[in-house]
Amino acid sequence: MRTGNWLVTLLAIGSTLKAVELPQRYFELLEAGSRQVNARLEADPTVDLDSLEKTPGWKHFGYSILAPAVLYSKRDAANPRYHDSKMLALTLRIGDLLASENEKGKFTPRLDSDWDIYTWLEAYRLLESELGAERRERWKRAILENIAPLAPDAAERIDFPWYNSPYIGTSPNHYAQWAQLLFLGGRVFDKPEWVKLGSQILHRFASTEQTPDGYWGEHSRAGPTTGYDHLTLSAVALYGEYSDDPAVIEALRRSTGFHMYFTYPDGTPVETINDRNRYWSVSAWAQFAFTRSAEGRRYAAFLAGFFDPEKLPMDALGRLAQDALYYHAGSSAPIPQDQERYVHRMSVPAGIRKTGPWVVCLSGIVDTQASTNQFYLDRQANMSVFHSKLGLIISGANSKRQPELATFHEKIAGVTYHLPLSSRLEMTDVRDRLSLAYNSFFNDLYVEPPSEREMKFRFVISGRGRPPEDSAATLQLVLKPGEVLETAAGKNITLGSEPVELTSEAIGGWIRHHGWTLNVDPAARLVWPVYPFNPYANAPETTLEHAVAALSVPLRLKSKPAHYVRPDEQQIVFSLVIK
Repeated sequence: MRTGNWLVTLLAIGSTLKAVELPQRYFELLEAGSRQVNARLEADPTVDLDSLEKTPGWKHFGYSILAPAVLYSKRDAANPRYHDSKMLALTLRIGDLLASENEKGKFTPRLDSDWDIYTWLEAYRLLESELGAERRERWKRAILENIAPLAPDAAERIDFPWYNSPYIGTSPNHYAQWAQLLFLGGRVFDKPEWVKLGSQILHRFASTEQTPDGYWGEHSRAGPTTGYDHLTLSAVALYGEYSDDPAVIEALRRSTGFHMYFTYPDGTPVETINDRNRYWSVSAWAQFAFTRSAEGRRYAAFLAGFFDPEKLPMDALGRLAQDALYYHAGSSAPIPQDQERYVHRMSVPAGIRKTGPWVVCLSGIVDTQASTNQFYLDRQANMSVFHSKLGLIISGANSKRQPELATFHEKIAGVTYHLPLSSRLEMTDVRDRLSLAYNSFFNDLYVEPPSEREMKFRFVISGRGRPPEDSAATLQLVLKPGEVLETAAGKNITLGSEPVELTSEAIGGWIRHHGWTLNVDPAARLVWPVYPFNPYANAPETTLEHAVAALSVPLRLKSKPAHYVRPDEQQIVFSLVIK
C-alpha cells in the first residue's frame, strides 16, 4: 500500500497519530536545535560546559555537536543547510569548547561522557577534511584519550557468561556503547585491534544476547528494560551500518517488532514490562535502526512526530542527528498504532492488546526476587490500561520496597511478600487471562473485550493453605494534580499535595476523574499521593508529577477444613467507563 493512501485513510477516520515526512522532519528538528545552541553560544561566548549543562534539558551538551555536523555534511533534497558555512562554524565552535574542557579535566568526569564522545567522534569523521591540521590533531587527541580506557575494560568482559549487569558489572547498554566507540573509533583512527574487539562484542549482542522477543534484558533475559533497550539497539545498528553481519539484520527486525508493539499511541514505551523505569519519554535513540523496513520507517516517522523543535533536549538533538545520518529511505507501511485492533504475545508471559481506543498490557514476568541493585525494580505490577484520548489510566509500572503499590501483597508471620512466585498468560479473542500465584492464594485476572466506551476486568482469588495475616489487591491510578476527584458518596476533591485517604464509605462504589469513571468493589479504599521509588535517587519520588493513587481492596481469605485450595473464594470486579 502506498504511504499517501493509507495516511489519507487514517486522517479521514479522525486518527490523532503523529505522522511526519522523513528525513525532512529530522532536518527541521536539527536546524531548530542548532539555532538554539548557536543563540546560547552567541549570547555568552565564554560560557563553559558546567554552566551550559545546568540549563534544563542541556545536561549532555556534547550531543549537540552532531546536529550542525550532519546538516553541513549530509547531502539530501530535504536538507537546505547542506554545506552551509554557518553549520560548519557552529560545529567547530562546539568541538573546540569540548576540547578545551577536556584539556581542563572537566569533560571526562561527567556522568556518561562516553555518550558525548560518540557524537563528537561522528562529527570528527564527517568533517575531518574541514578541520585543519591543528584542530584535527587537537580533537583526535581528546577523543582518543576518552576511548582508549574502554578497551581493557571491554576486553576482560568479552567471554563472560551473559552481557547482563549481574555478570559484567555495568549495564548492557553501557557495554554496547563501549563496543561501538571501539568499533567506530578503530575505523576512524586506524586501530584494527579496536575494530576487532568492538565487532566481537556487537556481533554477540546481535546473535546471542538478544532474546527471541527482540529485546536485550538489562538485569536478565527474563524481561525487557524497554527504554535502555533503545541505547543497546543504537550500538548494534551502528555496527550494522559498517558491516555485512547477517545477525544484525535479524536482530534489527526482531527489535523493530518488539518496540512497535510495546509503544502506546502517544509514543511512549509501555511501562508494565519494564524492570528499571516507571516512565520514559518518546525515544530519539536508534530510530534509524527501524528504517530498514517499510513498517519501521512508518514507526520512526510516528516517533519523530512527537518532538517539539523549540523544546529539544540536547540528548534528543544529538540522537535525532544520528537518525538523520543513517536513515534508510523507502516506502512505508501501517504499524500497530495505525490499526483499530492488534494483539501481540511474547514468549515470556507478557502481552498487549489494542481494541479501538483501549490498550491493555498484561505482564506475568517473574524475575529475581528482591535484587539489592537500586537500579532494578521489583516486578510487582501486572496490568496497565491506556486510552487513546485520556492517556494512561491504570499504571502497570513496577517499584521497589513498596508493597503498597504491588498488584498483590500478603503478610505471613509478620513478613510482607509482594512478588508472584509463578504465572501463566492466556490471550484469546474471548478474553485474556493472567494467573499469578503467591504463598497463600492465586489470582486469575480476566480482561473482557472492551466496547468503545467501557472495559471490564475482574480478579478471581483462590485461597491456598493458611490465610495470610493481611492481604490486598491494588491498582495504581494515574491521577492529575489540580483536577477534581469525584466519588459516588458525594466527595469532590481537588488533588494536590495534601494527603487524601478515602474509606470504602467515602468512595461509595465509584470514582470519577479526568473523563473516566471507575466502578469499584464495595470494599475499595484509596490513598493519594503515593510517591513511587526513583532508582536514580534510591528513594521515593518527591514531586506530584510522578505520584499515583493506590486503590486497594482487602482480600477475604478464610480457612476451610479439608480444603487446602479454595477455588473462587473472592471476586473483585471493576468497570472503567469513558464519557
